[in-house]
Amino acid sequence: MKMVFAIISKIDEDITVTALNEAGFFATKLSSTGGFLKKTNTSIIVGTEDDKVPEVLDILKRYAGKRVDEMPYVAPSMARSSSGVGAPYVTVPTNAGGATVFVLDVSHFDKF
Repeated sequence: MKMVFAIISKIDEDITVTALNEAGFFATKLSSTGGFLKKTNTSIIVGTEDDKVPEVLDILKRYAGKRVDEMPYVAPSMARSSSGVGAPYVTVPTNAGGATVFVLDVSHFDKF
């Protein structure tokens, strides 16, 4: 038996937990804060059989893994002009997502 403990971005919480549930895994989620920028994270705990760990990791990677998003950017000089409404913008690639995952051995498990 294994316990998969994953710390993911709060933004990825709903879609990741839904995907885990649809695959038959029960996930417990905990709100957490940490890291350099003190961003809000979600910690997900999944208990599973040893042979199911790769499936859990695949789901975490697919729905909460690192990716590049396109974010709108308005130059500061344009934002100040005429209240910034309708200011032209460009999209810039931004790193998003990412998970820190621990897989731990479980010596005993009970569900009451």
